Amino acid sequence: MPLPFHKMHGAGNDFVLIDARGDPFTVDATRAAHIADRHRGVGCDQILVLRESDRSGCLLRYEIWNADGSPAAQCGNGARCVGLYLERNGETAEGPITVESPSGPVTLARCDDGEYEVAMGVPDFGAPNVSPALPMRDGRYQLDSPWGTLELETVSMGNPHAMLLTTDINDRAIPEMGAFVSNHPSFPEGCNAGFAQWLNPGQIRLRVIERGAGETLACGSGACAAMAILRRSNRVRDTVTVELPGGRLVIRWRGDKEPLTMKGPAAHVFRGIMNE
Repeated sequence: MPLPFHKMHGAGNDFVLIDARGDPFTVDATRAAHIADRHRGVGCDQILVLRESDRSGCLLRYEIWNADGSPAAQCGNGARCVGLYLERNGETAEGPITVESPSGPVTLARCDDGEYEVAMGVPDFGAPNVSPALPMRDGRYQLDSPWGTLELETVSMGNPHAMLLTTDINDRAIPEMGAFVSNHPSFPEGCNAGFAQWLNPGQIRLRVIERGAGETLACGSGACAAMAILRRSNRVRDTVTVELPGGRLVIRWRGDKEPLTMKGPAAHVFRGIMNE
């Protein structure tokens, strides 16, 4: 059957968005991987599938599927693209809107400059999926690897993240090191591996190797995770610009139990119909 879709991206992190509200369309790992294939499908980092929501106050719910066919729990760049789609579809009014992600409600607000700010929740440093059974030194997990001992700091943003500091964001070993960390048995659910280069208290550079998708041009939840880890130890201020290969995001967090917010762009690239 012909299946309408929209190609979108947030700072280069690209998506196929399928509005399946009121439609019997179903997704499994095989179908998701086929759609995401850049040679035999449409091609994307993740697939966003919109559904009706039964949760009070939520305009809709959406599923997130990684390029390898695995489901994902959180995606800040994808949330902004959902917001832009709803705006283009005439479904938003003045003020913030709330949608239901796999990890819970997400509130979006359109900014005066056309970007979107997303409430990403409170960082969870004690979640079981970011507490690997690894030795610690000076508050960092110590992971043996082919590149020597890697020092990891972890947090959950609804999905698991491990962050490593680097002095060279262009290190050619980062994709391989990130895949090693992301798939290490110490993280039974896998994790997103971020490599952060500190520039000053208000600016960092970041590359993220995402579980199920590999390195992407931007990872919204990864940017939030890196900022939260650095902010917790007072290495950055409460507002940080995160420079990613595909663009920049602005992350704000006062710390403690305050919710963290992420601001950044969203773009509609084209719409089309695939034969499914």
